[in-house]
Amino acid sequence: MMKRPTRRQVVLGAIAVLILVLIVFAFLPEPVPVDAAVVTKGPLRVTVEEEGRTEVADRYVVTAPVVAYARRITLEEGDLVNAGDVLVQLEPPRAAILDPRNQAQADAAVRAARAAVEDAVAAAERANADLSRYETLFAAGAITAQEIEQARAAAVRAGAALEAARAELAAAEAAARITPGGNLPVPAVLRAPASGRVLTVHRRSEGAVNPGEPLIEIGNTRRIEVRADVLSEDAVRIHPGTRVEIDNWGGSMTLEASVTRVEPEAITKISALGVEEQRVPVRADITSPESDWSALGSGYRVLARFILWEGASVLQVPTAALFRTADGWGVFVVEGGRARLRAVRPGRQGGLSTQVLEGLAEGDVVVVHPPRELEDGTRVEITSDIGD
Repeated sequence: MMKRPTRRQVVLGAIAVLILVLIVFAFLPEPVPVDAAVVTKGPLRVTVEEEGRTEVADRYVVTAPVVAYARRITLEEGDLVNAGDVLVQLEPPRAAILDPRNQAQADAAVRAARAAVEDAVAAAERANADLSRYETLFAAGAITAQEIEQARAAAVRAGAALEAARAELAAAEAAARITPGGNLPVPAVLRAPASGRVLTVHRRSEGAVNPGEPLIEIGNTRRIEVRADVLSEDAVRIHPGTRVEIDNWGGSMTLEASVTRVEPEAITKISALGVEEQRVPVRADITSPESDWSALGSGYRVLARFILWEGASVLQVPTAALFRTADGWGVFVVEGGRARLRAVRPGRQGGLSTQVLEGLAEGDVVVVHPPRELEDGTRVEITSDIGD
């Protein structure tokens, strides 16, 4: 028979096992401290943010139609004017005689301006007819919301072009009226082509003026648009009708706006870091009630946030958890105190968070900013608060 171990042998054996375990644990690598986050479902947006400036959408620069003597302009910036109000009084130039050729040129300018008005009327009628047809198709579900927004923007642009053409006609007719026989009648006046506010008085004192010289500028301050110069690689994803949020304008609320035009040609700008950039001017109309932004004027700095895409319930992971692998993208998932490499397929990137299409489930814990020494199977210690 085998002898039963004595108490002394049992104690010595237990001590030996304990020492062996301590030795093993002593040589085990320490767990790597990591920050972690939980994969969640929630709203996600893809946006582009750019600094912008406000501008009056409908501006009219009243210029001198001929050589004349302008009386002192008494209007001040901010004054309200109605269409037809007298802006500038003109008198015959001192010791100046105009030949009949100027009258012929003025008459030709009137004819050209009338033709431009006729073209603008036809274009506006076509745009309104297209808008009516698109609204019918949209109600029937035959076209997208973006297409109806483009039609609406085209109708607005056509209307603005018609107003501008009529203003040009009024200026040309004024020029023709004040040049009969080469002299001005007494007195001649330049009237406001539209209702609005005085934006700039270019020449306040009386004196001689030349043809085309700016005298006063008016605009409709109730129609403010925002211009932002967007990087060309972002501009290709922005279209008429794209929703825009306006922040940092000085008010307490975020204003809503809609893109009306993406300019077809980029401009070259130098960034603050001295890098040459291609930027595209993008214009958006403010759609929030006027009472929300009545204090907003022209030339104000704002932050324009273009909403390129948004979802209400999107599986997402912190963008800082993703990294490139040989086969695509991967993350480290924390399972049983160890980091496990897992392949994932990311979707849209919304800044700090990225949509996950495959590879993760809601509630998974992932390592954020994984350190270089982290490998598949490495023991980890979560140092950040990830909740319950």
